[in-house]
Amino acid sequence: MAIKDILPQLRSDCGLTQQELANKLYVTRQAVSRWETGETTPNVDMIKLLAVTLGVPVGVLLEMPEHFCQSCGMPIADPAIQGTEADGSPSGDYCKWCYQGGSYTYETDLDNMIESCAPYMAEHTGMSHDQAVSLMGAMLPNLKRWKKD
Repeated sequence: MAIKDILPQLRSDCGLTQQELANKLYVTRQAVSRWETGETTPNVDMIKLLAVTLGVPVGVLLEMPEHFCQSCGMPIADPAIQGTEADGSPSGDYCKWCYQGGSYTYETDLDNMIESCAPYMAEHTGMSHDQAVSLMGAMLPNLKRWKKD
């Protein structure tokens, strides 16, 4: 779902007017209005601030596909790229590059996962490398593999 479609509802759920949200973000009410009408889209850093302010994961504000890898964040639109469980059945949570036969394909930490995936995200989205790292740094910690309960 696009930010313009979700932002008004999230703002309303928090009991905030456009002006009140704008004040919390140090932007104008018109900026919030433009985001909500789809005239403009907030940048990566503002999306992260919006997520914190509205109390939602960054992924809620992004046009994320319904299914994405819970390790690297890659969209899993095609069943051919699903990882597999120990019994060979498809994993609904992971891509084949992160998970095969019921276990992760390689041991890594969150920082190295971000560094190895950010160039691909930047290339396919038109973001700069720094923007991709920033976005993944906000998104990946909320995925199953990395989330600390």
